[in-house]
Amino acid sequence: MLATIITIIDTLTFWNFLVIGLGILLAGIVRGFVGFGASLIIVMAVSVTLGPHSAVAIATLSGLPSLLQLLPIAIQKAEKTFVIPFGVAAMMAAPIGTLILVNTDPSIMKMAISLAVVCMVYVLYKDIKISGHSNITFLFGIGVGAGVIQGSAGIGGPPAVVVALSKPGTTEQQRANVIGAVTALGICGVIPLWYHSLFTLQVIIISVLFLPVYVGATWLGNRFFLKYGRSYFRNFALFILILISVTTFIIAISNYL
Repeated sequence: MLATIITIIDTLTFWNFLVIGLGILLAGIVRGFVGFGASLIIVMAVSVTLGPHSAVAIATLSGLPSLLQLLPIAIQKAEKTFVIPFGVAAMMAAPIGTLILVNTDPSIMKMAISLAVVCMVYVLYKDIKISGHSNITFLFGIGVGAGVIQGSAGIGGPPAVVVALSKPGTTEQQRANVIGAVTALGICGVIPLWYHSLFTLQVIIISVLFLPVYVGATWLGNRFFLKYGRSYFRNFALFILILISVTTFIIAISNYL
């Protein structure tokens, strides 16, 4: 077993480790600070080196500890009328997204993920408000869309974030709604990915290897939020996301051609 682990690690270059490590470090900080965005960063960073299948699986698996770290915030401050309809719908739709993931060409998947990230980041950057954010049918529909995106690309958080930030309330309550929605998305992707055997030994080893980085960075991001608030870091985080997505899109086109 140890020999297998060493062999898997040896297949990755120093630059592979650096890209993945920096991606997970940044992802943890962003996750702890604004409550979302970690999967976006991990999928972008890991898909460049290991492909979209491993990227989505690593983003899901490595993000599970942070769900527990931030769960008390969601339980205390999130609105159940928002989180529950969204979460139920997302869990129902995630298996459909995973089917898309395992049956799509990796290069095309990378380009689709990158374009989706660019569009979502633009919506978040423009702070577009969504009406109907308290309607259960609307929330269920958003949950279905987010679940499909989560299952296929591991980046289902932004649709929920757009709606959550459109709801009136304090910064703390909006962040708690985001954390609650992202928690549901993180859980709903586990079973479909496991069913399709995407939690390979390589995925598990890399996720465990960088676990301390992710947990520590999430703690740091949460401390940063408590001290400075969400608004200061938001534009910087979105800038990093758009930079990574554009870079990944260019690389994906080069590989496809």
